[in-house]
Amino acid sequence: MKEKIFSLLGFSLQRDSLTAEIVSGITTFITMVYILALMPAIFAPLGKLGYPVESLFTATALSAIVGTLFMAFIAKRPFGLAPGLTLNTFFVETVCITMGYPWQFALTAVLVEGLLFVLICVSNMRQVIFEMVPTSLKYAFAAGIGFFVAMIGFRNSGILAEGTIFNHMETLISPTSLLFLLGLLMTGLFTVMRIKGGLLLSILIVTLVGIPVGITVIPDNMVMIPASPAPLFCQFSFDYLMWPDFWVCVTTMLFFDVFDTLGTVVGVMASVGIIRKNGRIPHMRNIMLSDALATVTGACFGCSTVTTYVESSTGFAEGGRTGVSALVTSLCFALSLFIAPIFLAIPPSATAPAMVVAGFFMFAVVRHIKLTYNLEAMPAFLSILLMTITGSICDGILTGLISYIILSYTYDGMRNMKHSRKTTSTN
Repeated sequence: MKEKIFSLLGFSLQRDSLTAEIVSGITTFITMVYILALMPAIFAPLGKLGYPVESLFTATALSAIVGTLFMAFIAKRPFGLAPGLTLNTFFVETVCITMGYPWQFALTAVLVEGLLFVLICVSNMRQVIFEMVPTSLKYAFAAGIGFFVAMIGFRNSGILAEGTIFNHMETLISPTSLLFLLGLLMTGLFTVMRIKGGLLLSILIVTLVGIPVGITVIPDNMVMIPASPAPLFCQFSFDYLMWPDFWVCVTTMLFFDVFDTLGTVVGVMASVGIIRKNGRIPHMRNIMLSDALATVTGACFGCSTVTTYVESSTGFAEGGRTGVSALVTSLCFALSLFIAPIFLAIPPSATAPAMVVAGFFMFAVVRHIKLTYNLEAMPAFLSILLMTITGSICDGILTGLISYIILSYTYDGMRNMKHSRKTTSTN
């Protein structure tokens, strides 16, 4: 019976480590649990417009639970899913506040976008999109996302301000930053010493050290009763389907969702060597399909677009490779419905070092890029650079693809012209 369940999750007792998968799942959860607190804060302005913000915590957790279960059983890979920050902001700030549409309009757009994403995944369009990306750029995505993840870690620690600007010296020697540096030292040592579960162990130690210095705040109530998600469930309004602005929103969401997921998955899996010689990634169709189905179910729960989290790279760094890790992450989100204050008490200074080290592991794949072949190396460099300085995976992907296409076509065109001139002069 146990072996049957394991096989459904892509786990083999002969090949995989159950301990590594469990540690991986917990680590991924801890580095992305912040979304449970952030979602109600982001959506708070919509409370005046009738959006039931009090139900959003439960809806977010349920979206993460179901979405990550899709990843566990359909794709059998250790990715965590939850509502994504980029499209959260688009949902609230752009669609509802700037454009002035009701939140039901935006929620319906999320549903339609998810259904279109499912259609892309089950058709040949997914393969066409994936094969557009040269192998060199796939490795560039991994390196760029590595920088991106590490920057998130430094930003969460307080050492970096918005963008890539270092804060003032007073901030650098604050208890929060010093705690981060301690965690970074420990995480680095655990990694060099190849201690199993080193990232998770570092998170726990820094969290405990943060208690006496006032960084880790022990919650008064450790158990909570989650609010009912019913006020948000399936609150769609299909009257907007014929409105041009509706399809503009759908197209924007779909574009970001597809390319953000593509970049995250390709980058993280390439960084651990799960990529074939022809540049293909095993189970890519099922991974993308899991993400698409998660968006559809997330919309039904009342959340913005659910996406694959780049923080999953910390789980991969801990050795997670199968759906067991994703199942553990999902179970942790289920547990968080009732004891969320405990998980939310873990300070960013504790999780930030794990993200920096995970970023290091991802960046290491830069060695696979043919740096002596400028036609591939230059677009790869631009992709890494833009992904880092803009903080957008999607921007980095587009920059790399567009520059590669322009350079390739221009180079081929000039070479053909040169060849035709030689042929003409010979004749």
